[in-house]
Order: sequence, then C-alpha cells, then structure tokens
Amino acid sequence: MINENAKTILSVRNLHASVEGTEILKGLNFEVKAGEIHAIMGLNGSGKSTFSKVLAGHPDYTVTAGEVIFQGQDLLALEPHERANSGVFLAFQYPLEIPGVSNRDFLRVAYNAHRKARDEEEIDVFDFDDLIEERSEIVKMDVSFLDRSVNEGFSGGEKKRNEILQMALLQPDLAILDETDSGLDIDALKTVSSGVNQLSTPDNATVLITHYQRLLNYIVPDYVHVMAQGRIVKTGGKELALELESRGYDWIVPEEAVV
Repeated sequence: MINENAKTILSVRNLHASVEGTEILKGLNFEVKAGEIHAIMGLNGSGKSTFSKVLAGHPDYTVTAGEVIFQGQDLLALEPHERANSGVFLAFQYPLEIPGVSNRDFLRVAYNAHRKARDEEEIDVFDFDDLIEERSEIVKMDVSFLDRSVNEGFSGGEKKRNEILQMALLQPDLAILDETDSGLDIDALKTVSSGVNQLSTPDNATVLITHYQRLLNYIVPDYVHVMAQGRIVKTGGKELALELESRGYDWIVPEEAVV
C-alpha cells in the first residue's frame, strides 16, 4: 500500500543529459518515496538505461540541466563511489567479469567501504564469511561461487543472482535494477525476483527498468512509467504494464519515437 506521508528518497527535476554530444534525457521528472517500487518501461533508445547510468554517475554521461536530490542531498555533486556509499545501488544489465578478483574479496571490500563511509568499524574476514554465506541464501547461490573470480564463467542467471547478492549485502536505500530480467530463464527470474522482494522494506525503494511485463508478475510495482524521447510520457499502476503487453507502445508513444 502506498504511503502518501512516506519520505521522498529521490526527486528528479527537469533532468537533461547527453553522451558524446547527443542529448538523451530531455527534461525528465521523477520522484520515488520510501517503500515504493517503480517500473520504467519503454522502447529501445528511449533513455531508460541512460537514466540509470546518470544516477550512478557514469563518466560518459554529461548532465546539462536539472537536478537530482537523493535523501536531501545533491546527488549530482557526488562522485560515483560517494553515491554508492550514500545508498544508491545499480544492478547492471550486463555485469562485468573481473578476472583474478575473488567474489568473496570483492564483496568484503565493498561492504567494508560502506561501513567506513558511515564511520563504522570494518568487520573481519571470519565475521564477513558468516554474513555473506547467510545472504547467499536469499538468492539461493551456492557458496562455491564466492571463491570464483567475479562473474567469470558465470551464466547469465548466475551473474544476475550475484548482482542481487551485492544488493542483499549492501542494503541500499535506492536500488536501480537495469533490465535484471534480461537473459533469465523462468527459474532464475523467480529466484532473482524473490530476492528483490525480500529486500524491499518500508524504508527503501526500488526502480526496475524493463522491457517486459513478465518481471512485473513477480515484482509488483506501485507505479509504472513509460519513457520516450528522454522523458516520462505516461504513468499508471501495474495495469499499465499489462496494457503495454497487449497493445504495444504505438498508442502512447509519440509517433516519431516508434521505429
């Protein structure tokens, strides 16, 4: 149930952003409150993934106008690692492999970096091992994956589970999941979705970027937004995603944006 009195976690106002001189986001407005799950849908090239990367601070994207307020602070003024440490998490559509770096060590360093940013004492290797093995159960990941190089040789489903494991460990205030359902079979989709649902609380928020309704069968959004030409052009409830599934985008997206 939507709580109208919940605190605002993210407020995006008139956001414009470009890459290599081409404007992608063209006056985007977006607001997320604590306890909410938002889904962003749209055609390829509509700006969905650009939006997620701008929020995370990807250096290839330049913000040319607008503001992004996260938890009361100017998100755009923060470096990418500062955004992560302040509670912003991005699960990538195509998670990178990091040969030679064990998953366990990578996660421990990330976790302790977050603790240090909050002026908390780092936890030792033994306590971390207990914690990460407990969190692995959320996504039903075999603990043997913790001692393999980050994502190296992982299947698509295993990479996505590993992203949600990072989310389970870091417990962000705002999780942005960029096409987490991409490349997943139905069993992996159910497992990943279950993990996201377990991690959703009245104090945090989730933004799902997806092409397909099927993900929203398992993670039910409070709001569905349609993006086109770098803007939100329509917002509705979960029934909007069902309508998009049956009717496509022609009835809602400006004609010149439909290829």
